[in-house]
Amino acid sequence: MAWIYLAAAGILEIVWAYSMKQSEGFTKLVPSTITIVMMIGSFALLSVAMRTLPLGTAYTIWTGIGAVGAFLVGIIVLGEAVTVMRLAAAALIVSGLVMMKLSTSA
Repeated sequence: MAWIYLAAAGILEIVWAYSMKQSEGFTKLVPSTITIVMMIGSFALLSVAMRTLPLGTAYTIWTGIGAVGAFLVGIIVLGEAVTVMRLAAAALIVSGLVMMKLSTSA
């Protein structure tokens, strides 16, 4: 169950990162509110996952899901550049996440 909480926390991190971008420096009410609510939810789910999972594993995977997810949202939704170097960097993050998951017995 901890892994489900962690995955959900990572997804909420992607949502808050995107809504933070849309808030234009917290100058727009609705995206700013979404950002804050999603941050609280993401942190809450991460804290529940950390009851079972090691700190290093949980935090690394949470930030990795957020980083790769925000990268993909940037490309797909915001039209950000797709370059070989950026794709390679994302692939390295994903490979690190897989290795972290495989190295954890919880």
